Amino acid sequence: MSKFALVTGGSRGIGRAICVKLAQEGYQVIINYASNEAEAKKTLEMMDGNGELLSFDVSDAAQTKAALSDWQQRHPEEYIEVIVNNAGIRRDNVMALMPEEDWHRVLDITLSGFFNVTQPLLPAMQLHKFGRIVNMASVSGLKGLPGQTNYSAAKGGIIAATKALAQEVARRGITVNAVAPGFIKTDMTEGLDEAALKKLIPANRFGMPEEVADLVAFLVSPNAGYITGNVVSINGGMYT
Repeated sequence: MSKFALVTGGSRGIGRAICVKLAQEGYQVIINYASNEAEAKKTLEMMDGNGELLSFDVSDAAQTKAALSDWQQRHPEEYIEVIVNNAGIRRDNVMALMPEEDWHRVLDITLSGFFNVTQPLLPAMQLHKFGRIVNMASVSGLKGLPGQTNYSAAKGGIIAATKALAQEVARRGITVNAVAPGFIKTDMTEGLDEAALKKLIPANRFGMPEEVADLVAFLVSPNAGYITGNVVSINGGMYT
């Protein structure tokens, strides 16, 4: 029987690297994307076609539920045993000048998206008594960063939700962990002053998406069955 993993926001950056890594580990990877089909198809090509595309907006509960239900109907004997809640956006601004829409959009995708995707998939994991859930947090959710009140709130919420859900499902063989990257070289960090920021990082460099993907691959493996409710930082030593 095939092993299925769902990666939200899997078309680019960290999500793409995770998709490719999990495919290498033998998973049939479901690449979720909201609108950029061209980039999602590139990810699928990098996986040698070892997966499929599934388009839906994680912030839309009805759309998400319908897409996941359709997938289940097409795979009646299978279930999604790994969820990587990676979808997220940034809309940076100081709070005094932040448009209300930017507050809601960031939280809707990151935090509500986590619920919309995970909640309907939990019963099958509980039935099979095995599951792995990895939520993408951030150093911003651990320490808070100025100009990112919305992003910090969303990622901080993900961290708290990770710890709570882990306690609810541990007896069913399901682990729930969060990964908190620092500065990773992706399109989300384009435009940042890398030379200046590297001075804040003991490792003196930005991380690579593949390094995050390797960590996720370990957390979803059988070898990580006793690790749950944790937030694993991957930030080159940039602690506060």
